[in-house]
Amino acid sequence: MPFKPRVFSGMQPTGNLHLGNYLGALTRWVEMQSTHECIYCIVDMHALTQGFDPDGLRQATRDVTAAYLAAGLDAKKSIIFNQSQVSAHAELGWVFNCVARLGWLDRMTQFKEKAGKDREAASVGLYAYPTLMAADILVYRATHVPVGEDQKQHLELSRDIAQKFNNDFKKEILAAGFADGIFFPQPDPVITGPATRVMSLRDGTKKMSKSDPSDLSRINLTDDADTIAKKIQKAKTDADGIPSEKKGFEGRAEAENLVGIYAALTDITVESVLKDFGGQQFSAFKKALAEVATDKLGKIGGEAQRLMADPAEIDKVLADGSARARAIAKPVMDHVKDIVGLLRS
Repeated sequence: MPFKPRVFSGMQPTGNLHLGNYLGALTRWVEMQSTHECIYCIVDMHALTQGFDPDGLRQATRDVTAAYLAAGLDAKKSIIFNQSQVSAHAELGWVFNCVARLGWLDRMTQFKEKAGKDREAASVGLYAYPTLMAADILVYRATHVPVGEDQKQHLELSRDIAQKFNNDFKKEILAAGFADGIFFPQPDPVITGPATRVMSLRDGTKKMSKSDPSDLSRINLTDDADTIAKKIQKAKTDADGIPSEKKGFEGRAEAENLVGIYAALTDITVESVLKDFGGQQFSAFKKALAEVATDKLGKIGGEAQRLMADPAEIDKVLADGSARARAIAKPVMDHVKDIVGLLRS
């Protein structure tokens, strides 16, 4: 029996969401609401791997929720919730810790990057991050996961864990009434769009990031129109103008990044942007980009600020979403407990 098409994705509440989150993920999430059953999470348990700041985490969770809603996610069409309110994530995460192999986790490049040279000082949570991510996805038996390029390896691990679980417990899965002997699907990545990887406004070789110490490196979804325009005007470029062909971007990461952002915000191809602006100087192009960005993102920022002024309403959205998420996750977790031999009341 085919699995019901279902989307799951989430973001960490570790700082303001920015243009990269919007173009690389949120726009696609909004589109998928009309074609799939969508579950969108604020992964606050994952945020604990970055250290503990209780008050900051609570505020950031609400801020990210506000940004989700301001960007166009509909709490009635989609399930929007924070991870820690659904205990099945942690429960399934532990089962997957026992299914996954150390060798698989040792190959995760993101752990190596985040742990740095002092790997022995890294938390177990950071190391086991990918198994909890697999649980986030598979506790809803999701079939599609919109992810950035940097998360593709983690999604591959989720597929490996799903396959190993199905193979290890095939007899029990069949006995539980799943005629094909497959309990978890192998979720497919969804990576689309002309600007799925938005780079820093100060260094075109680095990804736009919430953790960059320079606020000028990113456009936050909570920035007002004036701030957005100023950041674009200050964005790093070079002395040459806009090329007429894509091959003209060679060695010009900042130029390619700004043109890609314009293409994504206007929903046209990079080739079309180069046809319209090729040969012009960046001073003129930046004015056009600022107009487009402030028109689209300024509205999002204003709505996010309005929502953040009413934390009780945000908490209501999260409570409702969590209840709906638990209604899906609990039966799945009950089956898992039966399959692996855990007694339950």
